[in-house]
Amino acid sequence: MLQSFNSTNSSMELSSSLTHFSKKLSDISFSSSLSPFPLQLYPQPSKPKNLRVLAVAVGPSQELPRNSPQRLLKELAHRKKATAPRKKVPPKRFILKPPLDDKKLTERFLNSPQLSLKQFPLLSSCLPSSKLNTADNTWIDEYLLEAKQALGYPLEKSDELGDDNPAKQFDTLLYLAFQHPSCDRTNARHVRSAHSRLWFFGQYVLELALAEFFLQRYPRESPGPMRERVFGLIGKRNLPNWIKAASLQNLIFPYDDMDKLIRKDREPPVKSVFWALFGAIYLCFGMPEVYRVLFEVFGMDPEAEDCQPRLRRQLEDVDYVSVEFDGNKLSWQDIATYKPPEDALFAHPRLFRACVPPGMHRFQGNIWDYDSKPQVMQILGYPLAVNDRIPEITEARNIELGLGLQLCFMHPSKYKFEHPRFCFERLEYVGQKIQSLGSGYGGEVADEASRRPWKMATREASPCSYEQVLREVFAGKVSASFYHLLGASSRCI
Repeated sequence: MLQSFNSTNSSMELSSSLTHFSKKLSDISFSSSLSPFPLQLYPQPSKPKNLRVLAVAVGPSQELPRNSPQRLLKELAHRKKATAPRKKVPPKRFILKPPLDDKKLTERFLNSPQLSLKQFPLLSSCLPSSKLNTADNTWIDEYLLEAKQALGYPLEKSDELGDDNPAKQFDTLLYLAFQHPSCDRTNARHVRSAHSRLWFFGQYVLELALAEFFLQRYPRESPGPMRERVFGLIGKRNLPNWIKAASLQNLIFPYDDMDKLIRKDREPPVKSVFWALFGAIYLCFGMPEVYRVLFEVFGMDPEAEDCQPRLRRQLEDVDYVSVEFDGNKLSWQDIATYKPPEDALFAHPRLFRACVPPGMHRFQGNIWDYDSKPQVMQILGYPLAVNDRIPEITEARNIELGLGLQLCFMHPSKYKFEHPRFCFERLEYVGQKIQSLGSGYGGEVADEASRRPWKMATREASPCSYEQVLREVFAGKVSASFYHLLGASSRCI
């Protein structure tokens, strides 16, 4: 027994010495000369000695019965969570809805504001497809008075006007003009659709208004410098300056500072609202009010340095100008308040004389006048049967119509040295704007069958480049001469 005790004691001493030796070895790092890799031994981190556990919360394990509904629901939820695939839910606008029955569909059409106006079809087409709701009326009550005050309109509600007055819808159109695609109300379909139609129509109203203004203000200028003037006034980079000059930036960006926004966030909403504003103003008040808002409210200056065209070396080919243009720069008040005399030959006599000066009559009686003009007049259905007070007025109007058509068809590629191209270019310029505005109306659409006779007439006039002539004639020069002579009723052609 003593021997066993000694053996036990010796084993304990051996184990303690080995433990002490291993601790010493752990503190020493050594490398073997036989091994290419150094062998390092690091001490193990010591465990904290005084670790107190203050509290341990252990929930009681409660197993629900096998037939318990709560357990079944819990297993079902766990199984769905583990096995169900992730499906993308389609957006709401792509979810098919059941069609409306005939009664509800009829009520929606009959209650639409677009059917409330029979006298003004273009104005009614720009109204919302459904009545304005509470959110729309909230914006109108909060911001509309500020917009009308900034634009210089009376603060009374336009709903109080008569049904025969297009200005009755001005409050609605003015509200829709400010609902640009980046605002909150654009999610409503009736607001988004009406605003897009307004700005689509308003951009062509602006271009036609400024084209007529510069054609009469600068009677000796070609269309190239006039396009630069228009771009200097209503280019998208300059539109934020006009909006700020009229103090309308808070209505477009109610939560942001317009000056701190980057260009791609600032210019598209401003351009959309600016165009839609003039679409609404033209529909309710006409072209004179467009000029007033442009030059009085926004403060546009046609003589400013920013909108001046670059210098050109160009010889003047205009030998005569009308008396009312000679040495006189017309202002926007002269153009906005102009009314043609009662015995005028044209619907727009001053604009016609700005494009066709009096000296152009010396080009009558050429080959085109005898060969092509009768065919063109027959295809178009002219001359019209008009009962004028004096028969000489009807004859003079038909002569001017023939002169306008002659200048439209005498393309410079064929008739380069026979007449100045001044009239051709100015008629082309204003004709493009009339055609664009007509596309906004939706009235000037020609099918292929109606274009075929024009190719025959144009083939005789200019056989070398009749495709180019056809394209440019339908770009608006013929419609320009009709517009000057006959007025807006020529759009039905």
